[in-house]
Parts: sequence; C-alpha cells; structure tokens
Amino acid sequence: MKNFWYRAFMLTLAALIVYFAATLPRSCEHQTIRVNTSEKISSLLELIDKHYVDTVNIDSLVEKAMPMVLAELDPHSVYIPAKDLEETNGELAGSFSGVGIQFTIQSDTIYVSNIIHGGPAEKVGLCPGDRIVTIDDSIFVGPKLSNKSAMSHLKGPAGSVVKVGVKRQGEKDLLDFSIVRGNIPVKSVEAAYMINEKWGYLDVTKFGETTYAETLLSIAKLIGKGMQGIIIDLRDNSGGYMGAAMQMLNEFLPKGEIIVYTEGENSPRQYYRADGSGTCKHLPIVVLTNEGSASASEIFAGAIQDNDRGTIIGRRTFGKGLVQQPFDFSDGSSVRLTIARYHTPSGRCIQKPYSKGSDTNYQLDLLTRYEHGEFFNQDSIRQNENETYKTKNGRTVYGGGGIMPDIFVPQDTTGFNACYMSLSRSGLFRSYTFNYTDVHRTELSKYNTMESLYEYVSKAGLFSNFIAEARRKGIVNPSAGELDEARKNITTVLYGNVIYNMLGMEEYLRFLNQSDPVVLKAVDILEKGESVPAFPSEK
Repeated sequence: MKNFWYRAFMLTLAALIVYFAATLPRSCEHQTIRVNTSEKISSLLELIDKHYVDTVNIDSLVEKAMPMVLAELDPHSVYIPAKDLEETNGELAGSFSGVGIQFTIQSDTIYVSNIIHGGPAEKVGLCPGDRIVTIDDSIFVGPKLSNKSAMSHLKGPAGSVVKVGVKRQGEKDLLDFSIVRGNIPVKSVEAAYMINEKWGYLDVTKFGETTYAETLLSIAKLIGKGMQGIIIDLRDNSGGYMGAAMQMLNEFLPKGEIIVYTEGENSPRQYYRADGSGTCKHLPIVVLTNEGSASASEIFAGAIQDNDRGTIIGRRTFGKGLVQQPFDFSDGSSVRLTIARYHTPSGRCIQKPYSKGSDTNYQLDLLTRYEHGEFFNQDSIRQNENETYKTKNGRTVYGGGGIMPDIFVPQDTTGFNACYMSLSRSGLFRSYTFNYTDVHRTELSKYNTMESLYEYVSKAGLFSNFIAEARRKGIVNPSAGELDEARKNITTVLYGNVIYNMLGMEEYLRFLNQSDPVVLKAVDILEKGESVPAFPSEK
C-alpha cells in the first residue's frame, strides 16, 4: 500500500505540472521551495491556492487531474468520481433500487416496454405500453428527455416513494400511481433454454455478483430437461468480476487444472485452479465469442481452450487482459488501478498491445480489425507467430492479444445492402415496431410463445407496411431487387423486435438463434461429438 501511494504522488505530480505549468503566476523574484518528493503535490496545490492570479477551485482542479494521471498508465486504469461510482458499481451488482420497469423513449415520452415480474411497478398495476408523462407532479416529456434523466428520477433508495402520471391507451384520464421503490434484480444470464432435445443454450451478458448463482440454477433447469451438452454464449460480454468467471469455470474443469494466473510488478504470480467440486466436468461444452468478448469472458474462453475442455467458435476476442483493483477514497470516489496481467493456462497474455498515455490506435483497434477484413476472413487475422503456446493436448495457440477461436465463423453480411443500412441508421425499425406493438398489444398478448407469436406477425403485413412508412418518410425508395435482397434481414429485425417487446429477451434470442450461423455451427459440433478439439495427429 505504501508503494501505491508513493507512486500515486509521483504520477499525480507529473500530470499536474504538465497541465498547469503554463498557468502558474510568475513574479520578478525567483523563489525556491525545498520539499521532498511526496510533498510536491500538496505544495503545488498550496501555491496555486495562495498565489494564483484568479480564484481557483482546488477540488475541481484535482478532479480534472486524476483521469489525466491514470491515462498515462494504461487504457483501463480509471478514476471514477463519487457521483458516478454508484451507477458504475450497479452495473455488476446483483440488484439496484428502482421501480422495476424497462422503458424506451419514443416521441419525447417514456414508454414502458416491459414490467419486471414481482417488482414495485407490477404491484401497483403499471402495464407495458403505458406512457409516463409526469414524475412527482412535474411534466416529464419533451425534447430534452433522455435515458439518463429518466433513470435518475425513477431510481432511488429502497423504501422511497415516486409518483408517476400515466397515459394508458383506452383511458381518457391520466392514471396516478405512487410506487414504493424496491430492490430490482439485475440478470446476467439473459437466456437459458433447450435448442433441441439434447443441447442447452446459455447467454451470459456479464460477470457480476449473481452470475454464478444464476448459472447454477439455469444449468440445473436444463439438465432437468435432458441436456447432454451446453452452448455458452459470451459474444459481446465485456467482462466483469474475475471471481465470477472462475466460479463458473470451476464447474467445468477437473481438479487441479489451471483456470488463470495473474502477475504484475508488485503482484507476485498467483495461480487459480479448479478444486474438483464442479458438477459439469464431463458435460460437452462449446463457447461462442466475438470481438466484444472481453476480460472475464476471455478468461473463461482461454481456460476452456487451453485445457482442451471444449471448442471456441466465432471470432477473435477483444484482448483485455489487465487486472484492475479498486481503491476507494473517503470522498466517495474511486480508482480502478491496473495491478497485474491475466495469463491463460498455457501462459498466453490476453492483453493486446498498447502504448503509454493516450493511445488512439488502441481505442480504434476494432475499427482497424474491421477495415482489415478480420471479421470476414480468417486469413486476415494478424497472429503473432513469435508468441506460440501449447494447449494441454499439444495444440498450438497464439499470444499477442485476445483468444482466437478454434472454429472461425465470419460475420454474415448477406443482405446488408444500401437499403438495409439506411433503414438501420434511421431508427425506424425501433420506432415502427414499438408503435405496432403498442397499437396491437391486446391481440398480440394472446400469443405466449415465440413460435405462435412469429406465426401471427409473419402474416400481419409488417414488411410491406414498414417499407411504405420508410418511403413516406423519405428514408429509402428501393427497387424490387434491393428489397428482395434485404427482405430476410428486414423481416428478422421486425419480427424479432415485436417478439422482444411482447415476450422478452429469452424468446427474442430463441428467434434469432434459429438462423444464427455461429449457433448453428455450435449445434453441428455437438451433434458430431467434436466439442473437445482433437489432438494434432488426429486431424
């Protein structure tokens, strides 16, 4: 801890000197102030406070300097002001305090898209499709309305009361509700269902406080339905708590197998191993990844791959392998300081290269990969041939950043023509399907499964009405050929959005996964009994 504060003083000093040197007052008489290194920062602030030409808010000065100091270290060491800390921590916590609704903003109004089961809003009678127009007796509509402002008014301490005025379709007068805020669970397992009679599917969106418990419950449910193998979808899972990933991996790895190890200048190498208590050590497993899979997701994929426990399918992961430890300050702010690097069981460092200080290339890395063709062609992936490692069974894997999948599946660009892209950028998909759902909610509510709802909406003329609306708004005026080429993508988005609006995320993913080439490849691998990669000599 002593070393940490010493380094912090040095780094903060350097940033402040660079940032404020040009603004220090100059006098005709040069003065020398004798201080030791650890006193410089406080002396500098005292000089500014006592001698600067204008009034200076020292607290604001320090707040601005803190992110600059950390930016000189690496891309993932960050300073979190006190006002942002609760929201930042809440993203990975098991719950937050609020009213229990999911909403979208349409036409400058809060539309309730879903009610969380068992939450405060459900208890008082709020319904999907309601429009919240007042909060605590104040009008809450208009062009300045944002997701952030809506959440800040609807969230609050458990037990506190918020009053909302609701316009409901079919009701002439405004409906008033007083909602006692409560703890709302935050799910990290968005879907857990059987793809067919043998293979289960688990979509994990982050690694938070409740991820392990959610995973265990989901696996138990699927095993009860006859699951003989599992697909774990970590695509676009940006990570979270390393401990949650290790707990999950412990369920799949035999005793003694390395899960991950960490090492840093001031953090001696530490190995984390499976303890053998896992319940799924022999269950066939396939893990899905893409460029949005980062940090704890890469720990999971790397451990499965290096131990030859299962197959990784999809695209190369993000490449975030730096370990952050929180250091909280008494004013409620916090620093997430990088203290070590993650290494997979074979010794690979997950972290992709970066430069000290502001590194534009690092921030634009995914765009660079896209432009280079990595998302579409495996041969375009730049692997570091000088960093080769061996898996447990002797397969060659590469270091240098991210986890390369065992089976590459390119991004599907079929039907992504100019017509489709214009529609996507316009935002019409979202607004059109929400309005359709809102108007037809009574009829749509008769269908409680993805299959039955899809059968209804696929015959409801959504495609032709949607294109007519796009033409009327001047968004597109496609030819018959362009429409035919983009039809599948357009209808997938239209039907999928309505399914999501009415039935939620799991049924939405079930619908999309029916035609997802990555998921279909995973099913194929399980069907062929190839979930464990073969020895080099067997290929």
